[in-house]
Amino acid sequence: MKLAVVVQRYGAEINGGAELHARYVAEHLAPRHQVEVLTTCARDYVTWKNEIAPGEDSVHGIRVRRFPVDRPRDPDDFGARSHLVFGETHSLADELAWLRSEGPSSPALVKYVERHRGDFDFLLFFSYRYYHAYWGARAAPGRAIIVPTAERDAAVGLSLFTPVLRGVRALMYNSPEEQVMLQAAAGTPDVPGVVVGVGSDVPSGADVRRFRARHGVSGPYVVYVGRIDENKGCKELFDYFERYRRWYPSALTLVLIGKSLLPIPDAPWVRHLGFVDDQEKYDAMAGAEALVMPSYYESLSMVTLESWAMGRPVLANARCDVLRGQCSRSNAGLYYESFEDFAEALQVLESNVALNLSLGQNGREYFRRHYAWPVIERKYDEMFARLADEDRRGGPGRTMEPLPGFFARRARVLPAADAVLASLPAGPVVGRPAAAVRPAPRRRGARP
Repeated sequence: MKLAVVVQRYGAEINGGAELHARYVAEHLAPRHQVEVLTTCARDYVTWKNEIAPGEDSVHGIRVRRFPVDRPRDPDDFGARSHLVFGETHSLADELAWLRSEGPSSPALVKYVERHRGDFDFLLFFSYRYYHAYWGARAAPGRAIIVPTAERDAAVGLSLFTPVLRGVRALMYNSPEEQVMLQAAAGTPDVPGVVVGVGSDVPSGADVRRFRARHGVSGPYVVYVGRIDENKGCKELFDYFERYRRWYPSALTLVLIGKSLLPIPDAPWVRHLGFVDDQEKYDAMAGAEALVMPSYYESLSMVTLESWAMGRPVLANARCDVLRGQCSRSNAGLYYESFEDFAEALQVLESNVALNLSLGQNGREYFRRHYAWPVIERKYDEMFARLADEDRRGGPGRTMEPLPGFFARRARVLPAADAVLASLPAGPVVGRPAAAVRPAPRRRGARP
């Protein structure tokens, strides 16, 4: 089959989020399908400035077509429009203006999709909430598959996404929590869909001694991998970890891997390594007591899966439904809702070697059953085959609801997205009761 992967930015140097997800999927589908990537010239996800030349490119042997962004993001404009649509009664026109302000808006990319949609069997649009996915799916409704990568944030409550999510050929979800949330938000139970997620190419030769020698890290440590940002829970993590060190006599170090948007504490218990390549990342994970995932919002968390693939447990923020659900289903991680939970769980992971190893082994098996690449590839191929069979049989297909007219589009009758989000089902999706391992809650006023 001929497939297009359509994503907001793309490159070998982009090492996180939906963009890395899209690259992994493109590269693993390419051996069996003819794959090309359609993306923008942006590299930075905050400004969406054009930093890469437009035209054809190649990344790891896959053809990439880049299209210019028509304007960088204006943070003040985007903030004001977000305040309106998330917090107040508003119109569809307000939401469409928000979408354009969010960026990266690339009419040239959408026009290419419209003109060349017949060249592809299917187009995979990554990240439902961006301009390219919204307008691109509308430009190629009979061939559009969306990989939503939806987190539990207010954008889910916007009305403009409902007809698009209902009108595409299929939805490839990251987690059961994402599936339940989007089906409730957009009424999509009858849209073909499967929880698929993404795999990782985990090396067999990870070497913690190499990591320690290169970075001068001695003694026990936990690792955080990702964007070091308040929205990712890192500010709270710094506070919790400092307090933990005061509560327990511990030599534990917090190792941070990734670009920082926050000041890093100037303290002996923290080491910020910045960007490292994949081999160094896996070397670091291999020797960690655990991976810490403090994020409030995730659609999957690839690094959590990678940690489990390495046989290492995870300590996750329970306020993120997806992370809590993954820990529960895998029986491979502990989770916390407060500092007291965090401290007790981290102390257990640091001191109870048998439990630490057992959680790590559970994680490795969970990854193998659900997120090894043969499993991911099979789910994509089965969906392509199902949709192609529908086309051969002349099935009814799906129709995309058109945009309303001028006056209806401007009627301020839509509810605040925050209120819609609050009404949606919440909590982890657990396949069996009491699957999570979690420290008992501390009695009020108790100290270790």
